[in-house]
Amino acid sequence: MATANPNIGDDRPVIRQLDDAAINRIAAGEVVERPASAVKELVENAIDAGASRIAIDIADGGKTLIRVTDNGCGIAAGDLPLALSRHATSKIDGTDLLNIHTFGFRGEALPSLGAVGRLTISSRVPGAEAASIHVAGGQVQPVKPAALRAGTVAELRDLFYATPARLKFMRSDRAETQAITDTVKRLAMAEPSVGFTLRDTSGGGEGRVAFRADAESGDLFDALHARLARIMGREFAENALPIDATREGIRLFGYAALPTYSRGAALAQYLFVNGRPVRDKMLGGALRAAYFDFLSRDRHPAAALFIDCDPTLVDVNVHPAKSEVRFRDSGIPRGLIVSALRHALAEAGHRASTTVADATLGAMRPEPQGARVYQMDRSTPRGFSAPPPQGFADLHGSYSGQVIEDAPAPPPEQGPLPEDLPLGAARGQVHENYIIAQTATGIVIVDQHAAHERLVYEKLKRQMAENGVAAQALLIPEIVDLSEADCARLLTHADDLSRFGLTIEPFGGSAIAVRETPAILGEVDATAMLRDILDELNDQDDSQTLQARIEAILSRVACHGSIRSGRRMRGEEMNALLREMEATPHSGQCNHGRPTYVELKLSDIERLFGRT
Repeated sequence: MATANPNIGDDRPVIRQLDDAAINRIAAGEVVERPASAVKELVENAIDAGASRIAIDIADGGKTLIRVTDNGCGIAAGDLPLALSRHATSKIDGTDLLNIHTFGFRGEALPSLGAVGRLTISSRVPGAEAASIHVAGGQVQPVKPAALRAGTVAELRDLFYATPARLKFMRSDRAETQAITDTVKRLAMAEPSVGFTLRDTSGGGEGRVAFRADAESGDLFDALHARLARIMGREFAENALPIDATREGIRLFGYAALPTYSRGAALAQYLFVNGRPVRDKMLGGALRAAYFDFLSRDRHPAAALFIDCDPTLVDVNVHPAKSEVRFRDSGIPRGLIVSALRHALAEAGHRASTTVADATLGAMRPEPQGARVYQMDRSTPRGFSAPPPQGFADLHGSYSGQVIEDAPAPPPEQGPLPEDLPLGAARGQVHENYIIAQTATGIVIVDQHAAHERLVYEKLKRQMAENGVAAQALLIPEIVDLSEADCARLLTHADDLSRFGLTIEPFGGSAIAVRETPAILGEVDATAMLRDILDELNDQDDSQTLQARIEAILSRVACHGSIRSGRRMRGEEMNALLREMEATPHSGQCNHGRPTYVELKLSDIERLFGRT
């Protein structure tokens, strides 16, 4: 007699076909995470429609109202019902999902928004009457006439009213408004020729303008620079280096800030691929690698970088929100970012950010203490006579920090005067640590130890690059057991590790034999080092662990071999240090990312003393 299978009961699950409303709500969970996601989809549609002006109105953090108005090409009345159907789009014809030139292409945004909120679309194409269509909770109403001059108005009310559980996961109105503002700013960076206006109408009335960026004119770099100054701030624009490089059909352009203009968090990093804002770990890791040798671990670079390439070289169809991409050969854009940024930083030479001088001036400004009282205005007590005025000739020599040059100044025909050079001519040394130099337009204060430490460090790095990293062979190779996947990953980077003196070989199965280690590191725990390298490879697909350890040793050597604080320097020594700084890349910051000098303009100094 056959025995019944205990794993199969009478109440076995039945496969059902979900209705369109449920399908759209499920899709909305992937596409529309929060109000900012809805704003992103609607604004991208407006950009794809060729709009030159886009206005966004929101209320209560976008929970009760999101309205996007544009002057684009519009949607024909007969196409409005189709626009609300899933996977209906005018962006692609479906034959090639890799050759995508627009923001949108899935045809999911509008039906998803209509499934979880109350969506009304009013549009007009040239030469036709305006029309509108309304959908609420997935229920589409007939097309009706509308009053509209041109373009499209997409109005979304009561987001997630059809899925009230999602409302419990919304943050405060302030937080959602900030997320929407950040989204609009990212899109505005990608389209400097388009004007954007974001208005918060919470509480009724016309509301307040939360963000505004008028359309920029000029060539690509001028327009982008003006737009970034508007969004990222004037200080970023003043301290950003233009980037423009091409490799194997991939172009990288944009702006990256000087190392001395760094941030405490990675909030000022914006990356775009074919105009699309993305948050990509590989590209972010490349940006960190480019600044690897110039910033401490608690500081982060600021940059807005754009990658343009043939759409067939990158797959944007790997994430519902299209915020992630996958390159056919990820090594090309990564290497392009690292090499282009390092080249730009090297060309910047000794330049430091203007924020260093601004912070110095801010620290030097005295606290306001009422009205000024000058000596000439003070009354002289009876019985006393005013002391005779003293001139500079009456000062004792011990008060002077003047530098007496041993040699006379060179005649004009021998070259430019020291004051005309970028870091000027040394005029004194204070506290045996800071060099005061005079330039044609102000003064420069140099930290002699930090500056010389960077110069020595750069010299050591050049020597290492020219002669390689010396390796010491282990008497007995160290065997490290790993998983098969980790072993294969490490061996693919064996050549790169060998350049830094770490030689590894397969040892059968999932084991690796460490044959040589960098001599400069001394005794090394090879197992711990390999695991640290693996952690970085798994997280960023690249590792700077070994290079970081070697350069940390070089930095330590440079620190001990540089001019110490407290050493008195002669005038010719100080001037020689200034000239070497001018000729050495990256000398504007020390090995830890701090500035090596501060430049104060004469106009700023005069303002400190009220001479303006």
